Amino acid sequence: MKKQNIKLIIGEVFTFILMIVFFFPFMMIIFNAAKDDTEIIRNPLSLPTNLLNMYHNAIEILGRDNIDYFQSFGYSTIITVVSLIAIGTFSAMAAWVLVRTKTKYSVFIFMLFLSGMVIPFQVVMLPLVRLLQTMKDVTGIPFKGTVHGVILAYIGFGAPLSVFMFYGFIKSIPMDIEEAAIIDGCSKSQVFFKIILPILKPIFVTMLVLNGMWIWNDYLLPLLILGKGTDVQTLPLSVANLVGFYDKEWSLILTSVLMAAIPVIVLFLFAQKHIIKGMTSGAIK
Repeated sequence: MKKQNIKLIIGEVFTFILMIVFFFPFMMIIFNAAKDDTEIIRNPLSLPTNLLNMYHNAIEILGRDNIDYFQSFGYSTIITVVSLIAIGTFSAMAAWVLVRTKTKYSVFIFMLFLSGMVIPFQVVMLPLVRLLQTMKDVTGIPFKGTVHGVILAYIGFGAPLSVFMFYGFIKSIPMDIEEAAIIDGCSKSQVFFKIILPILKPIFVTMLVLNGMWIWNDYLLPLLILGKGTDVQTLPLSVANLVGFYDKEWSLILTSVLMAAIPVIVLFLFAQKHIIKGMTSGAIK
């Protein structure tokens, strides 16, 4: 019994140390967001002397023309929400068809999806830009510098992991449920949207949070497609506008980073119960 208590104490101490290590960068952002530039340069590890500095920094950010927080927030929200709905719906449909359709091509197509998880984004950066330009030349529809261009790219990069997650979950759903629905007169689309999709709720929420954090915080992909200084800017691109070549306003930069991170933190806190359930539901049959 004593050995178990010692192991439990060691585990709790180790967990507490890990919590401090992982939470330390975020605490530094909070502390330094409540300082002015002089305090940050003098001692970035010290506690803030005046918490009202965070309020003043936020007010100054909201009034800055080079960041336009509300417009950037709106573009980030539109891109994230539309991308997540499209990724979730299309990936769930694709995974369902791949699981229920047993042909020699279904396994190949599934492996094709999985290959998208192992290819680094840096490898396809330049081909992606050229592909968008080629699509404009063929269709006449501009994709670079547009919201729908970014959304289309996010659907492509977010689908492999989502299909993989849905695939494993759908395999644990008994076929009898779908057969009973078909006997009752449901069409294929009704079986999916009325039977399968509600069952997928835990893994669907998990997929939304995982992809949502990545899409909301992403900087490189919007930079490639939208560019800096254009009319369409996401929050990470707008935050980067505060970093000058000769001057860096650290108080405003860190405050804007905190303001951009708050929506994702709130989303994670509300959805963490579904995330844990989604991670474990498909593991046990």
